[in-house]
Amino acid sequence: MRHASEEHARIAEQGTILRCQVGSGVHGITVGDQDDRDEMGICVEPADYVVGLRSFEQYIYRSQPEGVRSGPGDLDLTVYSLRKWLRLALDGNPTVLLPLFVPDHEIVRATGLGRELRAASERIVSRRAGRRFLGYLNAQRERLLGQRGGRHTNRPELIERYGFDTKYAYHMVRLGVQGLELLETGRITLPVPEPWAPWLRALRQGGHTRQEALDAAASLQEQLETMLDRSPLPEQPDTAWADAWLVSAHQRMWREWEEPGEPDFQAATVP
Repeated sequence: MRHASEEHARIAEQGTILRCQVGSGVHGITVGDQDDRDEMGICVEPADYVVGLRSFEQYIYRSQPEGVRSGPGDLDLTVYSLRKWLRLALDGNPTVLLPLFVPDHEIVRATGLGRELRAASERIVSRRAGRRFLGYLNAQRERLLGQRGGRHTNRPELIERYGFDTKYAYHMVRLGVQGLELLETGRITLPVPEPWAPWLRALRQGGHTRQEALDAAASLQEQLETMLDRSPLPEQPDTAWADAWLVSAHQRMWREWEEPGEPDFQAATVP
């Protein structure tokens, strides 16, 4: 019997409908060659994983072994099942929403279903996402201030060099910038546009103080809270569309696999 991780790798390879870069690279806030490469994929599960006893929610691949931090040139890949990804996206998860907005040149793979999903962002995004961006912003601020997860950080070199974890600070402000744009326009511009891109890049390199980052985040939070009541986005996502599209997407994918001449995906070739 194939090992579970090998089976999940096979499912991720066979069923991927969309895969793209996420993380600092797609935000355009990389600093030299310090960052690894983060990618996210979305895949359709085989029928027996949907109606049978086995389950598949996500497959994770890291070029570094477990417990070793990723560094320059390393790959961190997460492939979600379509059902899990869409649940998270409808709930407004900031990271999960990124594949809807990444530019075409950051896409590693996109099938017809993947392109359909990207074209349906207006049915997926709602004011609910604005609340999630606020929540993530506050979580990063609490980590920056040592109020969440204790006073430990997995980036002590940043503390030593700049006096605070500049990556927590960068994510805190970025989430405010992108959450506000999403509530105003229903889109997220990637990479981060002017004037915030150079400001955030400077923050990552210690060019702004912790207090400056906190002040910027506080201002963005206030604007986000105001925009939650004024946003042109719907209060809730279109779950009726999402439910119908999920059923259709699975049925179409499964029919393709049943057609004669389809390739036999036996090797775990992800990534």
